[in-house]
Amino acid sequence: MTPEAPAIPELEKLVGSRIAEARARAGITLDRLAALTGFSKGYLSKIENSRKVPPIGSLARIAAALKTDITDLLHPPSAAPEGGLSVVRAGERRPVVRGGTAFGYDYVSLADNRRDKKMEPFLFTFPSRIDKYVFFEHEGEEFMFVLTGRVEWQAGSRKLVLEPGDSIYFDARLPHRGRALDGEATALVVTCSPKGE
Repeated sequence: MTPEAPAIPELEKLVGSRIAEARARAGITLDRLAALTGFSKGYLSKIENSRKVPPIGSLARIAAALKTDITDLLHPPSAAPEGGLSVVRAGERRPVVRGGTAFGYDYVSLADNRRDKKMEPFLFTFPSRIDKYVFFEHEGEEFMFVLTGRVEWQAGSRKLVLEPGDSIYFDARLPHRGRALDGEATALVVTCSPKGE
């Protein structure tokens, strides 16, 4: 059975405190984090104090600047894999975030027990409705392979309909988003983000 994600408000509060803890461990001031991420000091302060919840793209940029993984900011670290091999069994996958939160989509981490990753693999469940003003953009690249359902995908001004077996690879700096057509859709999504300085 898949463990439950923390209650939504609890998760959103934990993200801010985990960012503050990671920043303190790294010995980085709020001013320095602002310079590394391009976000304002005020915005970062609101995140750390749980008054603002960053979208996943912004969280990826913060994690990269702190030289940590997104999953470290969303979940307490789990046991490190042995011998450089990370195996996450189907029943052991941990939800990262759930739809209906400020994060937007349902994400399940597929390698949360591996540290210092060069890429972040997730299982996404796309919502059928999205805010027409919400797009995600972040440093790095993204790859998506549609597993089930149909996904209306938008990157920049281009819209595509992707079906099971279709894949797309793109520059994640392009504003992007997706939504399920005809019910539910899932995809394997792998993000590669550069680590901070």
